[in-house]
Amino acid sequence: MSNFPFSLTDAIGTQATLGLIVLKYDETLEQDMRRLFPTRDVAIYVSRIQSSDEVTPNTLGAMEVTMPEAAGLLPPAAPFDVVGYGCTSGTTMIGAEKVAALVRQGISTSHVCDPLSAALAACTALKVKRLGMVTPYIESVSGPVRQAFETAGFAVPHIVSFGEAGEERVARIDGASIKAAALKVGQGDDVDAVFLSCTNLRTLDVIADIEAELGKPVLSSNQALAWHMAQLSGAPVASDAPGRIFQL
Repeated sequence: MSNFPFSLTDAIGTQATLGLIVLKYDETLEQDMRRLFPTRDVAIYVSRIQSSDEVTPNTLGAMEVTMPEAAGLLPPAAPFDVVGYGCTSGTTMIGAEKVAALVRQGISTSHVCDPLSAALAACTALKVKRLGMVTPYIESVSGPVRQAFETAGFAVPHIVSFGEAGEERVARIDGASIKAAALKVGQGDDVDAVFLSCTNLRTLDVIADIEAELGKPVLSSNQALAWHMAQLSGAPVASDAPGRIFQL
């Protein structure tokens, strides 16, 4: 058998190359990202990180150990513009700077992003100061997320939680429940916007309706992460990407 000559071409992502580190039990983030970045000129590579089916401070913090390995399973020859770690509460427990350092131990990338940092950046871009927050988490997880926003200078006068620790159930919380919770925390004059926290919540189909009813911006973990990754990479987002943040 003789070797046949061949030529090499460029990397797949001619407009941008994105990486995602998605939790083992997350069913939503990967689907949302492919929906928000539909063009075939944006390459999206996904690695999964070992995670627990129960969301607690201990299980979230445990991802610190396996983060470099998960990042290292992304294709090393791909020229990553940005790699996103897909866990809002995990970033809260580990710390955004540490997450970035751990990701860079496993893969070379121009930028590292996470939903918490993305949401904070989106709040700044929208000139939001006071948030209503919806989370699926138990109190020991919801509290630190709220505190992270307050430490960053954003008031969180209202927060509601579904009180659910099981990731498989979080992925099944329906849009009507998410919308009702968002309207509850967002209706007061002491709130400028609403944040729907958790990459496993299915939020994309309710954001526009909530914004229309409240007359206020609505952010979610996946939407904010996509916006921030687009800002950092120049990747074009879908024309129907929901939320005022994409209209800036």
